[in-house]
Amino acid sequence: MGPVSTRRSGLQLEISLILFQLGVVGACTVYVLQPGYLEVDYGSDAVTMECNFSTVGCPPVPPKSLWFRCGTHQPEALCLDGCKNEADKFTVKETLDRDQVFLTVNRLSPNDSAIYICGIAFLDELSPSAKHTGKGTTLVVRERLFSKEVRSFLIVLLALLSVYVTGVSVAFIVLFKSKSNGPRSRETKGSKKKSARRIFQEIAQELYHKRYVETSHLPEEDGRH
Repeated sequence: MGPVSTRRSGLQLEISLILFQLGVVGACTVYVLQPGYLEVDYGSDAVTMECNFSTVGCPPVPPKSLWFRCGTHQPEALCLDGCKNEADKFTVKETLDRDQVFLTVNRLSPNDSAIYICGIAFLDELSPSAKHTGKGTTLVVRERLFSKEVRSFLIVLLALLSVYVTGVSVAFIVLFKSKSNGPRSRETKGSKKKSARRIFQEIAQELYHKRYVETSHLPEEDGRH
């Protein structure tokens, strides 16, 4: 190894020692990624928010996951005891082998609208980069205009209204057809009456004509005798 290579290796070693003392090289670093926005209906029973993280230079031990909520009031820490019970307001599920953490908000209400921030920390590491939070997920719970009972009543009312409209339409069509058939039947009856009257008049005229002819020939016959 030449003198130049020896000096370069020594310089790199000195830089590495300085960076290591400053906490840049070999320090545990955590990166956290969260969805920025999530909107759900008030009728939903629960909603789950995900938190993905990655680490660089951190020890092979499970990190600590933390959740915070920032709403209209002061920020508050959630699930300090773990929130493993599904009966709780919040439930945390960790799949650390996949670098994922999930927070579920149960029994949703409009008051649950807030910013939920996920934090990942290696508590035994002194480096500030070993503790990091995401930018937070803004959860918006839309208020529903009607309750389930009112919506069911409106659905039934609309169904009855449609049946009523259908019945009225059918009745109107039947009535219209009956009215349109009425004048035609009257015209048919009238034409029959007219034809019978015309035949009667023709027969009467013919009989009258015969009668007239017979009476007109009577004097001539009497004179011959």
